[in-house]
Amino acid sequence: MAREREEIAVKLYMHPVSMTSRPVRLFIAENKIPVDEVTVDLFTGEQYKPPYSQLNPNGLVPMIEDGDLRLTESSAILKYLADKIGSPAYPKDLKQRAKVNEAMDWLNTNFYREWAYNLCYPQLFPHLKRRSEEAQAATIEFGQQNAKRWLQILNDHWIGPNKPYLCGDQITIADFFGAALVTLGEVIRYDFSAYPNVQRWLNNVKKLPSWPKVNEVFYGLVESVKEQPFHPI
Repeated sequence: MAREREEIAVKLYMHPVSMTSRPVRLFIAENKIPVDEVTVDLFTGEQYKPPYSQLNPNGLVPMIEDGDLRLTESSAILKYLADKIGSPAYPKDLKQRAKVNEAMDWLNTNFYREWAYNLCYPQLFPHLKRRSEEAQAATIEFGQQNAKRWLQILNDHWIGPNKPYLCGDQITIADFFGAALVTLGEVIRYDFSAYPNVQRWLNNVKKLPSWPKVNEVFYGLVESVKEQPFHPI
């Protein structure tokens, strides 16, 4: 009973379309980790209001609470949960773990900056749209150019023609994290055909049994904006 109470104590604050909540929810679902999910409604600004804003002043999701521990970064949450259950998706071997950390840091600090905040999000969310049409067009053009660069590096360097996953033959938390970020492009109908290794890798991750259910609301968003004009490339 004590063990069950400890497991149930993990609480996940999330939103099902959040790009950074999705990898955490996918990892939890795949590993059947008991959690209490709390939906924070990003579309009404609930993340900026009490009580959530008092728990997480960043005003972002996901966040977990596990007893007296509170974690607010998707990458850190994935590492913590993987360690908590002893998952091989976060290898114990020092060098293998370092490669997973490297891939996740690259996705966070290089790829996602241009991909999300200069290409996708300014087209999707009114509060991230630039003040003038000229500034908006310049931002998207900058995002397009840099997205191509980072996708090419993802295609050629991180994945390459032979690896099924980012760090080799076995899926890691870097794949959970990266696939959620990259599939943001599906909302703006980005054409990945120039990046066959990326396509192959995404298809491998999408074979996870929990992928359809976890991403059901996300693909509802994709469907809801299918008539909206975007500038993906």
